[in-house]
Amino acid sequence: MSRSAPSTPDGSAPPPARPRGRWRRSALARAVLDRRGATVGAVLVLALVLLALLAPLISRLTGQTPYGYHPDALDPASGLPAGALGGVSGTHWFGVEPLTGRDLFAIVAHGARTSFLIGVLATVVAVVLGVVLGASAGYLGGWWDRVVGWTGDVIFGFPYLVFMVALGAVAPPSIPRTLLLVVVIGFFGWPRVARVVRSATLGVARRDFVRASQVMGSPTWRTLTRRVLPNLWGPVVVIATLSIPERIGLEAALSFLGVGVPPPTPSWGRSISDAIGWVQTDPMFLVFPGLALFAATLAFNLVGDGLRDVLDPRTAREGAH
Repeated sequence: MSRSAPSTPDGSAPPPARPRGRWRRSALARAVLDRRGATVGAVLVLALVLLALLAPLISRLTGQTPYGYHPDALDPASGLPAGALGGVSGTHWFGVEPLTGRDLFAIVAHGARTSFLIGVLATVVAVVLGVVLGASAGYLGGWWDRVVGWTGDVIFGFPYLVFMVALGAVAPPSIPRTLLLVVVIGFFGWPRVARVVRSATLGVARRDFVRASQVMGSPTWRTLTRRVLPNLWGPVVVIATLSIPERIGLEAALSFLGVGVPPPTPSWGRSISDAIGWVQTDPMFLVFPGLALFAATLAFNLVGDGLRDVLDPRTAREGAH
């Protein structure tokens, strides 16, 4: 005998069930966007990501690239941009670079691609290393926990900027500088991630479902990957989001010091470094790349704070006191 479909008390069919994962993601997005700062940060992040992704298309549409020289936009006597505000015009939206006449908007837009690529990939490297080492240290404990902790302390105290300057001087030209930056910046970022993940792992490992898995004789790696790691995604998402602006800032600092991506590849840090010598005569050369770097740092921090308030409210409350 066939079984009739369930119905509500008034006899109508019940509404279709929402996919659980999709409902959780939408609820998380709503909770984060309910916070005004996180909303502002998300809008800024979206705008900067679109600027980076669409930079080649914008260059084709406007005819302005970060490599094109425009001596006609310069004062022949001083080499400074002709016109007010560093040469801002309908053709050059952010003005032009002194001496070369390169379009500053194109430099900032393509520099966003460089900064975001290195910042995001370096964060991925740091998060992967930090999650693996932090979770295993927190779950296994003992000598492995001590080794990971000591190694992280050494890396925390290591002058990585000096190391990167020295490495940039001796690294063979055959190694792409972007790859070198991603690996080095990511490597020096894992201890911070590992500390957060280790602390969260210690809490998860004491929960009943993890202990039940251990009592049932489940292999260590299976308990760690199937029971512990899935319950760490909240702190991992928060620390990853907050790490991106730090990695972007490190790339800018290294480019500022002359050991970042080689010219003529656009970079916010190199633009800021080049602008220092012109700050008295052409301050707008410094303003636009500086504002872009500030906006990216602020945006990711606002989004990260919003995620922390939703996913890890205990940490957020502790930080407020």
